[in-house]
Amino acid sequence: MASPLNCRMTFTKFLEHFLLLYLLLLCPKITADDGQNGFHGEERDALLALVAGFSNSFLHHNWTKVMCYENDPPYWFGIECLNGRVSGVRLENLGLTGEIKVDSLLNLTELSILSFKDNSISGPLMDFSNNQKLIYIDLSGNRFDGAIPLSLLKLNSLASLHLQANNLSGSIPSFDQTSLLEFNVSYNNLSGPIPNTKVLQSFNRFSYFGNPNLCGPPSSSDCNSKNDTSDTNKSKSSKSSKLLPILLVVNVVALIILLFLCIIFFKKYKNLKKRLEEKHILVRDEEKDEKIKMETGGNRVAADEVEKGKLVFASEDRKFELDDLLKASAEGLGKGNFGNCYKAMLERGPIVVKRLKDLKPLSGEEFMKQVRMIADQKHPNLLSLLAYYYSKDEKLLLYKFASNGNVYNRLNEGKGKPTRIPFRWSSRLSVARGVARALEYLHLNTKSTNVVPHGNLKLSNVLIDENDGVLVTDYGLTSLVAAPLAAQRMIAFKSPEYQSHKKVSRKSDVWSYGCLLLELVTGRVSADSAPPGTNAVDLCSWVHRAVREEWTAEIFDVEIAVQRSANHGMLKLLQIAMRCCVSSPENRPEMSEVAREVENIVVTADSEDEEEFSSMDRSLTDESMSTPSRSTTTLDDRR
Repeated sequence: MASPLNCRMTFTKFLEHFLLLYLLLLCPKITADDGQNGFHGEERDALLALVAGFSNSFLHHNWTKVMCYENDPPYWFGIECLNGRVSGVRLENLGLTGEIKVDSLLNLTELSILSFKDNSISGPLMDFSNNQKLIYIDLSGNRFDGAIPLSLLKLNSLASLHLQANNLSGSIPSFDQTSLLEFNVSYNNLSGPIPNTKVLQSFNRFSYFGNPNLCGPPSSSDCNSKNDTSDTNKSKSSKSSKLLPILLVVNVVALIILLFLCIIFFKKYKNLKKRLEEKHILVRDEEKDEKIKMETGGNRVAADEVEKGKLVFASEDRKFELDDLLKASAEGLGKGNFGNCYKAMLERGPIVVKRLKDLKPLSGEEFMKQVRMIADQKHPNLLSLLAYYYSKDEKLLLYKFASNGNVYNRLNEGKGKPTRIPFRWSSRLSVARGVARALEYLHLNTKSTNVVPHGNLKLSNVLIDENDGVLVTDYGLTSLVAAPLAAQRMIAFKSPEYQSHKKVSRKSDVWSYGCLLLELVTGRVSADSAPPGTNAVDLCSWVHRAVREEWTAEIFDVEIAVQRSANHGMLKLLQIAMRCCVSSPENRPEMSEVAREVENIVVTADSEDEEEFSSMDRSLTDESMSTPSRSTTTLDDRR
């Protein structure tokens, strides 16, 4: 008979074998989970170390807890996620200061997008050795210094690299990735010859502009002449030291002779000019006059005024001068993508002055030719150009002041406050109609050379005048702005076709209009047009997900959701918006078709009644549409 001690030992060995078998069976799952948590923890630590170098209280408060979970929208501002991993970091125009550690990105191995543009970050650039999936890098408009890291040459998927407007020095590495479609290192302190790779030679000289010590094509500076000059100087340095006293005497004598000749020439020129003026034989340069006349459509007076630095009016109605504008009191209205706006108080009433910046290097004639095309666009739903001004240091556009602000503020300011005036369905539909009419006009009347007639359509560029009229502004600026800056700042360049193929077209405007409609019906802010620091979402993806998962009733803004009789119209406008926002440009409708469909949406007599939001048709299939008469494009009800 076994003793109690032997029984206890046998049971203990059985328990040990059972636990060992249990752990072996669970080992793969534990290992996998630990691996996933390890990736997540490393990425989180890397991001926290990154933000620790910035003096930004908003990010310090926002970047807490979990940043990514599976394919849910990211919980941290500026972070993009894919399958639970960090795939993008966009911290743009936030006033960030401080330095980034060179090895700060090594644990973000799934990173494909990185943008810190328009901040004040200093120090050397990061090491990109572990970021093999990077496609888009924009570090422009900062204070980065040191050399361009060679680790960038190992990024075989890199498509866009913007390093302009920093303090980078040294030579340009020999980039030769065939995937590289955008490249800009202008306005740095780079030196030496531009590498003769097929990729770097394919970009124009503006990608290298502002680096005086760079040479070789595509720049306009010849490396051979610089080398020859350097060699000559070295070989003659010893001789020049001996000849220095002699040359000094010769130079002084030559300077005295030259000064004497200038005095004689000036006196003769003054006398000759006086005689010519007395005999009235001072003539214009006929060839120049004819050229300006052709480029300005015969507007000789306007051309002269641009040359003299005067205001040029878009019509014959001249009610004030430049001196009146300079003496008027001014109020800042905000900072736009291409310049600041001010409200100037004149005797005839307030006007808006837009000070343009970051333009192409245009002459006075070229600037006037492009602006005349903008001024020629006349439509009741376009904010017409009153006048413009050109000088070497200032380029101004003058518009009528819209006293009721812009639609972005009307939609988003004061939400949840008892003092807010609800933005009702009929008013939002009026905005949709007015913008559609304006965009249709631009698409039908803009010259074919401008592939995207508006280019920057968003709610903040839709204004409301004193009669509640809807006015679209900021159109046609793609002809004035340098292409790299337009790609960074304009809404049309956020479209799927530009993100994938670096192309825009008239259908990019249609996509922008679809995003605008989604903001109107949902009351949410789109991430493609949101101001920095705003709580925004990828609106197109969010709405498609809502429709797919059949919770359509939760899409609509509560201010219009309570208007039960407007349900059909809201669904119809949502249908149009989703057709405009499809990824493929070829599958989007033309703007004329869109405008006609928006016009056909009926506003019923009781659509403004505040009733409980009852069950709504969850289907977004095509329905028959009635055809009422065209309604006025004003915000006719702002109760």
